[in-house]
Amino acid sequence: MGFVTHLFEPDVVSAVLRHMNGDHVDDNILISRAFAPSSADEITDAEMTGFDGDGGVWSFTRGGTASELRVPWPGGAITERPAVRREVVALYDLACERLGVKARPHA
Repeated sequence: MGFVTHLFEPDVVSAVLRHMNGDHVDDNILISRAFAPSSADEITDAEMTGFDGDGGVWSFTRGGTASELRVPWPGGAITERPAVRREVVALYDLACERLGVKARPHA
């Protein structure tokens, strides 16, 4: 039997997406620029559209065209809600590192 990706409850997904797209718009753009293939500087808009136990999903706009980006969690597969924040923060830190941007402290 193969590995099954953990799916979070819809209310958990909704709460995380609301938070990311309401309070962390710039972080969504930063993550998309760091992990999207080529021409990352041209990304002008991004939002987190979903996630599961294996990674997060972002929709971004580059040159007027929308694309989707799936980024695996840096720490590997997760199954608990608190791990979502930890992994998104880890993605943010990696994005800053890749782009040469100073990461802000985490509360």
